[in-house]
Amino acid sequence: MELFRLTATEASELMRRRELSPVDLLESVIARTEATEPVINAVTEQWIDEARAAAVASEARFAGGEALRPLEGIPLMLKDEQPIAGRLLEDGCLLERGNIADETHPIVERIQAAGAVVHARTTTPEYCCAPVTHSKLWGVTRNPWNPDFTPGGSSGGSGAVLAAGSTLLATGSDIGGSIRIPASFCGVVGFKPPFARVPGMAPFNSDTYCADGPMGRSVADVAMLQNVISGPWVGDAASLREIAAVSGEAGSLDGVRVALCLDLGGYEVDPAVEANTRAVGAALVAAGATVDLVELPWGPQRTLETAWPHFGAVMGPFIESIVEGDAARAEQLMPYTRAFAAQAAAGGDYVGGLVAESSFYRPFAELMTGYDVLVCPTVATTGLAADEPATDSTAIFSQLMTLPFNVIGRVPVLAVPSGLAPNGVPTGVQIVGRTYDDAAVFRVGAALEQELALWTDAAWWPAV
Repeated sequence: MELFRLTATEASELMRRRELSPVDLLESVIARTEATEPVINAVTEQWIDEARAAAVASEARFAGGEALRPLEGIPLMLKDEQPIAGRLLEDGCLLERGNIADETHPIVERIQAAGAVVHARTTTPEYCCAPVTHSKLWGVTRNPWNPDFTPGGSSGGSGAVLAAGSTLLATGSDIGGSIRIPASFCGVVGFKPPFARVPGMAPFNSDTYCADGPMGRSVADVAMLQNVISGPWVGDAASLREIAAVSGEAGSLDGVRVALCLDLGGYEVDPAVEANTRAVGAALVAAGATVDLVELPWGPQRTLETAWPHFGAVMGPFIESIVEGDAARAEQLMPYTRAFAAQAAAGGDYVGGLVAESSFYRPFAELMTGYDVLVCPTVATTGLAADEPATDSTAIFSQLMTLPFNVIGRVPVLAVPSGLAPNGVPTGVQIVGRTYDDAAVFRVGAALEQELALWTDAAWWPAV
């Protein structure tokens, strides 16, 4: 098997047994990136010389019997949105071309300190404003499973490089599904932590919809990275002091109660997505869980009506502050950015939105008094075109079943694959826990991964 096909967990075990060189592993993913980038276009910049030096240093640590760090020698790509002092920070926008960051995101600091070999950064849509990944600055990012389709967004580049084998771990961020949508479309695993579990930077560290999080090719990989990036940080007053380690170890689900909801109260779910979601339910039963079909009174219309006042108070003003009332500057923005900002500006009363969010949460909380996790599809559709305009926010969000769990952002959500659609694009499900019960979603995800034996199978690999 080619080295780039290893999961991070497998690679770490091999390196610790001195059966794999971090240098050889890095060279494998570099070569894979060179082979796949002409098709998928998911990388904004590479730091090959620095990465090679880091891999050599890791190899020396393994050889010398030194204390090994949690991500020692593992190749990792960072979502371009997360700043690194002295490096480009362009947010996929022509207006930001050449901009240099003056500070480093706390999760980047933790990843570097944990020994990962950071070798590149991944594409996003402009200002992370779309569930597709294309921009005037970086062009169109494509799905390794079927290049006619998008890998999703806004962490689309991270999903694409993981699926292609161009790296072993990646970072993402999620304010409306931006980790989970690419995880679904790319057939990988992603985790939206509950609000404040992972520290962030102003202003979005105070946004209850928003979270930075890990992505990988197995549940254990995502747990490995999550345990590195979570925990309090002195620069983020919202960050939780509680350390909540998670595990990707699979076991029986005896006694676990699963609520299976197919449409969240009115999303129009493609038959292939529904069939694969039902197969997930059957696999969870086989793993020992009790699974019941349930209903929730949400649907896309109620979700959007609840979310728009929030976006109007946060994302709308953020975009307006960039444009500064200048029509020429606004014209350089992507159409989807302008459309999102306009819709957000008409979002409604913020205080009324807060009341609506509380009302939105209540039926979920009442349901979950009887269940450990909720399972539902991640995306209702089987794919979006790679160059989807994404200017009709109502239409596009009506296909994304992720936003409800940003509205109730204190819940943890693990996104895992559920199968393939007829067009070759993967489908996925979300495993949603009660507020701050991260351990439960990883327990269920790991057991499902073992029982379904789908995305860890050697055949689960895109054609690119």
